[in-house]
Amino acid sequence: MEAEIVALATSGATTLVGLMATELWTQARGRFAALFGRARAEAMAEELEVVREEVLSGGDSEAAASEWASRLRRALAADPQAAAALRALLDEFAPGEAGGPATVQNTVNARTFHGTVIQTGRIGDMRINPGS
Repeated sequence: MEAEIVALATSGATTLVGLMATELWTQARGRFAALFGRARAEAMAEELEVVREEVLSGGDSEAAASEWASRLRRALAADPQAAAALRALLDEFAPGEAGGPATVQNTVNARTFHGTVIQTGRIGDMRINPGS
């Protein structure tokens, strides 16, 4: 059970720090802060915002993830129901992480495209082949 908590906390912390640089941050911040208990949620949300500012200004995101993994492990150990809440957050904010990264492939085959194309998430590889 301990190994499962460690893995869940590590995944949660990695997702948490990754969300800090996205537009989903405002939704995620309060939800992750609530994992630490209602009484501490506001203080934790403020602390998460400070960490976010540090990460966005070039701070060490790996160190931040490590710190929050430790905090999440303690929160999960103190409240077994928090594990279910964290799993739900991971399902919502990091779909595909359990079985590997989700893959989305969008293809536009035309020389001219009139319309809006919106893609969200982590973009790791993008190829544009005009006139294919």
